[in-house]
Amino acid sequence: MSEMVDDGGVASAVRARIGESVRTRLDRNPMVSRIDAPKLEIYGRHGFASAEECAGLRALIDAGAQPSSLFSGSANAEYRTSQSCNLSPWEPLVSRVSDRICALMGLAPDHGETLQGQRYERGQEYKVHCDYFPVTASYWPAMRASGGQRSWTAMIYLSPVEGGGETHFPHCEFMVPPVEGMLLMWNNMDRDGAPNMFSLHAARPVEHGTKYVVTKWFRERKWTPGAA
Repeated sequence: MSEMVDDGGVASAVRARIGESVRTRLDRNPMVSRIDAPKLEIYGRHGFASAEECAGLRALIDAGAQPSSLFSGSANAEYRTSQSCNLSPWEPLVSRVSDRICALMGLAPDHGETLQGQRYERGQEYKVHCDYFPVTASYWPAMRASGGQRSWTAMIYLSPVEGGGETHFPHCEFMVPPVEGMLLMWNNMDRDGAPNMFSLHAARPVEHGTKYVVTKWFRERKWTPGAA
C-alpha cells in the first residue's frame, strides 16, 4: 500500500535502488536482525551504542531540549508532546555515532540529516505520523530541493523505560519496546521506491520513566539544508 501520489518514476527508481542496497547490506550482517513485517523493511541492532555513549547523548539532549514541533513548523500540544533538539555534528560523540550508523547501513554521510535528540517524559507521546514527505504538502518543493525524500530512518533508544514508550507501527500491527543501546532502522519507501504507508508509526505515551532517543533521517540525494 503506497502513497497514491509520487514525484516521478526517476526518483522512485533511485529510492528503490537505495532500498535494495541497504536491504542487501543489512540482511548479510549477522549482528542485525530483520523484524518480521511483510509490508515494511525494518531491522534492529542490539548493543549498537554503549552505556557510556547513551549517557553522553542523554546529557546533550538535556542541555538542548525544547518543546517539539511538527515538521511543518506548527506546534501541537496534543499531537507531539516531547522535547527535542538537533545535536551538533561537530560534537565528537555525535559525529562518531552518526558515522557508525552510515557505515552500518552503507549510506553516504552527506545524505544524512543532523542527528536529532528527543526526550519523552511521563505521559508524553508522538501520535501516528510518517517520516517521508507527503508530496502534496506545502513544504515538499523545499524538501525536494534540499535532498528529496527521506528514504531510511535510523533511531537509537538511549534509555530503558519502565513502562510504555514503544514505537508502534499500527498498519503492521506490532510495537518495538525501547531497549537501551538498540538501533532500529526502517525503509520509509516500498520496494518500488514510493512512500510506504506501512511505515507510519507512533511513539506511545511513556507510562513510567523517561525515554530518550536519537534519530537520523537519510535523504535520496545529498542533504543541502537551506536550499530553495
